[in-house]
Formats: sequence, C-alpha cells, structure tokens
Amino acid sequence: MSARGKARRRALDILFEAEARSQDPLAVLAERLERAEPPVNEYTATLVEGVCRHRARIDELITTYAEGWTLDRMPAVDRNLLRGGTYELLWMPDVPEGVVISEWVGLASELSTDESPQFVNGLMARFKQLKPSLAL
Repeated sequence: MSARGKARRRALDILFEAEARSQDPLAVLAERLERAEPPVNEYTATLVEGVCRHRARIDELITTYAEGWTLDRMPAVDRNLLRGGTYELLWMPDVPEGVVISEWVGLASELSTDESPQFVNGLMARFKQLKPSLAL
C-alpha cells in the first residue's frame, strides 16, 4: 500500500472512531498526533481536517445523490469512506480523480460489506461527473 493509501486508511480510522465515540474528529486527530504511536502522516491530517471543514456540504451531497439511502441507514464505515473520498475528489485537485475513486473503493472492499464497493464507486463516479457543476 502506498504512503497516501495508508494515510487514507488512517484518516478513515480516525473519522470512524470519532463517530463511534461521538467525538469531534479533530479531537481524535489531535490525540493521535500527540501520541504519535503510530505516527500520523501529514496527508491523514489534511484529509481529516478537510472533511471537518466541508462536512456539511459533503453530507448534503451524499444525502442528495445516494438514491434510496439516508446517511443514518448507511453502515458507519461507508458513511466515513464517502466523506473522505468526497472531500479528496472535490477539494483536492492535485490528486487524479481515478486514483481517488480507486483507493476509496479499495478500502470499501477491504473494510465494509460486499455491496459497499459498488455503492461507493457509483456515488463517487457521480460526483466526478457532476464536479464541474457543483457549487463547492
């Protein structure tokens, strides 16, 4: 797994843990940075901070385009995969879109349900298609 791939997974771990503990992801990130065991990659921090900064818009997009699914009905892992992937896809123009989608779908394959990779891929592909018209 690439350094950025590991950073994405670590960001997902932090987002998921924060939700499970009903804590602010930035507080969980700060704990991990302070503990530094294992060290937190700078890209991990960028992803978590970006998701937090744009969370309302990200959740609005997911809610709008996830046909037949509400955020509350989604598995927590999928919800946080989509948050991380959506942030990276829409707000980090230096990362190739195909790489972003592939990496987050790979995490879905590894960590979530059998249906999750297809769901994550479909929604992120839709965001890629709509990106030029989305007000970010």
